Amino acid sequence: MGRSGRTGNLPDFPWDLLEPAKALAGRHPDGIVDLSVGTPVDPVPGSIRAALAAASDAPGYPLTAGSPALRAAITEWVARSCGADPETVGVLPTIGSKELVGWLPTLLGLGPGDVVAIPQVCYPTYEVGARLAGAEVVRADALTALGPDPRVRLLWVNSPSNPTGRVLPPEHLRKVVDWARERGVVVASDECYLSLGWEETPTSILDPAVSGGDHANLLAVHSLSKRSNLAGYRAGFVAGDRSIVGALLAVRKHAGMIVPAPVQAAMVAALGDEAHVAEQRLRYAARREVLRDALVKAGFGIAHSTAGLYLWAGRDEDCWTTVQWFAERGILVAPGEFYGPTGNRHVRVALTATDERVAAAADRLAG
Repeated sequence: MGRSGRTGNLPDFPWDLLEPAKALAGRHPDGIVDLSVGTPVDPVPGSIRAALAAASDAPGYPLTAGSPALRAAITEWVARSCGADPETVGVLPTIGSKELVGWLPTLLGLGPGDVVAIPQVCYPTYEVGARLAGAEVVRADALTALGPDPRVRLLWVNSPSNPTGRVLPPEHLRKVVDWARERGVVVASDECYLSLGWEETPTSILDPAVSGGDHANLLAVHSLSKRSNLAGYRAGFVAGDRSIVGALLAVRKHAGMIVPAPVQAAMVAALGDEAHVAEQRLRYAARREVLRDALVKAGFGIAHSTAGLYLWAGRDEDCWTTVQWFAERGILVAPGEFYGPTGNRHVRVALTATDERVAAAADRLAG
């Protein structure tokens, strides 16, 4: 079947392009070290697994809005971790964060003639979501680059950034919020790496220093994939402007976008426990130190990377040349070009590998 309809408007799936490098890296005598995809490798905490199991006898339909316990857990978490006002914030569970990112423009009713603004270098699904809705995409890191275009309806920010690890200061985020509110633009803030600040502490879009204590026009997107190792559970949520969240809920009820009841119970357990998040941070911090030191000693520069789950590395050459260099040493990394044209001089190196594989990567980089 040929490409048609919405699929004809989509870019090639980027990870398919990495298959030759993956095959080359896989031929290393000691096996591949895959640092290309940020998929968790550490165990799901026992308390979360127990909550999932205890809720597994779930013959009825779950609530699209989330159980009362889950809504309370999300509300308490965004109040505690993001500075949101628990009395006025709207919350809604999602089937992981990627699902919401991919469908948000459609859920908001965007389409042909509308513009979605995304960062110059960013998570590819921001662009995919806009294209699925039939909207136009504009890449811009500065508000001045958007000009007076009244067609802008949705603006994505991502701090800490995937892939660069860049943290946007509260002052910058506040300017974005003020600009958007003046124009009736929705700001969607991807904050999936909020708990992984290293040299800098990220600030949520819902923090009063950014929002002014008002959630109007703001949506914060969160995931339990990285902080709680729940990528396999597909557990995320969105919080912010209560009226917008309510509109999203209305559409999602019709579309059947429902988080399974056992996963909802697991989310309650995960959101109520910060001890396992602190333990996971320590794991990533140790792996980050090993990989960062090895990359620098191998002649790579590290840009941004002050937070998040990745190192944004380069040595002033085309990213595919760098990918090949790593693959020859049995290491797979992601080319920066996946995240936007201006990322073509860097590669993304994920911290999501076991301690043994990270140590193997460091040894190969030193060889």
